[in-house]
Amino acid sequence: MSSAIAVIDFETTGMTPGQGARATEVAIVLLEAGQVVDRFQSLMRTGVHIPSFITQLTGISNAMVATAPAAEEVMRDAARFVGAAPMVAHNAAFDRKFWEAELAHAGLPAPHAFACTVLLSRRLYPEATSHKLGNIVDHLGLPRAGRAHRALADAEMAASLLARMQQDLRQRWGIAQTGHGVLSELQRCPKAQMARMLAQQAAKFPLRSGELFGGDAGLLPQETTVHQAQPIIGPSFP
Repeated sequence: MSSAIAVIDFETTGMTPGQGARATEVAIVLLEAGQVVDRFQSLMRTGVHIPSFITQLTGISNAMVATAPAAEEVMRDAARFVGAAPMVAHNAAFDRKFWEAELAHAGLPAPHAFACTVLLSRRLYPEATSHKLGNIVDHLGLPRAGRAHRALADAEMAASLLARMQQDLRQRWGIAQTGHGVLSELQRCPKAQMARMLAQQAAKFPLRSGELFGGDAGLLPQETTVHQAQPIIGPSFP
């Protein structure tokens, strides 16, 4: 069974689908054993106007999405790309709403479990002064990837953060199992009980010799290219 986790980020026209906001861009990074193994990215056309302040924040304009694939087409491709993999996002409450809403527009279900790197970072790195994506990445000395508030750059950084968390769970806390189920348990744990929870997980899933991630877990490729109108789909996509 694959241990891949799909790390997702949306750029949108507003804060919530409940107020009529739609996605303008989606990116998904597949992470397995601490390494990025595949990527998907596309702008998406919904017909909803992008406010000027959103364009200033993200750099995504109405002209750019006018030539992008239809949102329903993009989401069908995104759903096939993710498959049954569980999902992670930085501030997952936001991205999960758009994942579910955009899949619903495409007539597709959204059964995927979500974990949140914001909740996890607050529990694993309580000394950090901020848990915003750029700030926690800087705090941990991880590389930034491209322009902030573009979906692929943010998904790459969230994937790097997740890989670092999994690495730290193994190396600092001696927890061999760092999959989605364990992450979900940890993010629900009250902060005051985290030390006990980590010790319990280490006893339940003890680390044995040779089980650390190989290579530079949490490090991203030096260059990332964002194609603005056509999806980026990695080599494993059918």
